[in-house]
Amino acid sequence: MLYNAYEMQRSLLAGASAMAHMSAEFLQNPANPFSYFGGGPILASALDVFAHASAPRGKPAFGLIETEIDGRKVEVTEQIVLQKPFGQLKRFVREGVEGGPRLLIVAPMSGHYATLLRGTVQRMLPSCDVYITDWRDAKMVPLSEGTFDLDDYIDYLIAFLEHIGPGAHVLAVCQPSVPSFAAVALMNADKHPCTPRTLTMMGGPIDTREAPTAVNTLATQRPHAWFEQNVIATVPMHYPGADRQVYPGFLQLAGFMTMNLGDHLMSHWEMFKHLVQGDEESADATKRFYDEYRSVCDMTAEFYLQTIDVVFQTHALPNGAFRHRGKLVDAGTITDTAILAIEGERDDISGLGQTKAALTIANKLPASKKKYFMAPGVGHYGIFNGSKWRNTIAPVLEAWIAKFD
Repeated sequence: MLYNAYEMQRSLLAGASAMAHMSAEFLQNPANPFSYFGGGPILASALDVFAHASAPRGKPAFGLIETEIDGRKVEVTEQIVLQKPFGQLKRFVREGVEGGPRLLIVAPMSGHYATLLRGTVQRMLPSCDVYITDWRDAKMVPLSEGTFDLDDYIDYLIAFLEHIGPGAHVLAVCQPSVPSFAAVALMNADKHPCTPRTLTMMGGPIDTREAPTAVNTLATQRPHAWFEQNVIATVPMHYPGADRQVYPGFLQLAGFMTMNLGDHLMSHWEMFKHLVQGDEESADATKRFYDEYRSVCDMTAEFYLQTIDVVFQTHALPNGAFRHRGKLVDAGTITDTAILAIEGERDDISGLGQTKAALTIANKLPASKKKYFMAPGVGHYGIFNGSKWRNTIAPVLEAWIAKFD
């Protein structure tokens, strides 16, 4: 019922958005005298904000068509190099450029598409041969493809690294820090030939007992059964994944929006003022952010519930109890992969110390293969996007990769 009610509301808002958009365009038309005086500009701006906020959204495109290397423009093309039911491995091919460190960016499976890391990919393209995990929207995967949980996630990462080949580097952004760490531990233990040379984790929940945030508190204050009963929904019949149990992306988005509701309202108020003043460039910047931020996808119920249990409630990884398909994941087996932990000083999703904990539990890794970097004044989103990511954090990552490549 929850998902059906959302779909009905979404359909109604889509119609209202289209009407508001047409009305705004009419009021902004230079041939319309009301666009120059009275309440015309104010009403048009209000309708524009509403139309943008209520418009339905699908999966965004990366849209990265070029990069700059050594002062020259280089064409970039996207290639799907390995495809699996719940995700694919995507490569950004730099035309005419050979070699360079091969970097697998592990995108979060937390309600947003991999395109949320567009800025991350863009910044690393000049120095690295970039691959990214492009996870599928669970509601688009037929039931016949089976289930997908945390164990499958780890299997996918290992398969992706096998495809890339020996000597790769891994960058796990936020949520995938835990499965990435587990995959690296398993590969180190097996002396796998495709074990990555470095693993960098940014803003990841390795040990959520360190500096708990509102997200961590929500996960620990309620019993596991509460999540099963209150946030899991059934995919409606008109989607390919009909009848699949999922944690809907719209619920995840609602949670994130509620955490910083005042900031989001202020952003839309500023966008409204920019439109009234005719500053479309500033308004468009806000629109681009929310076009990405509001583009959400579903997670399989089994993946979400297992993550709540293992990562946030039992703290299996730092407690030495994390298992992959029944096999204990021993952090002490990591001896070959160098680890860089990056945190943001103002991260309100993964608090300070949560990612750094990886350096402690990897207790057999030499100190020369460990590094910690705390980015001053940076929040969760700023770890992997924006000017501080580009100018402060990325150079640290590039130097770490170069050291071990």
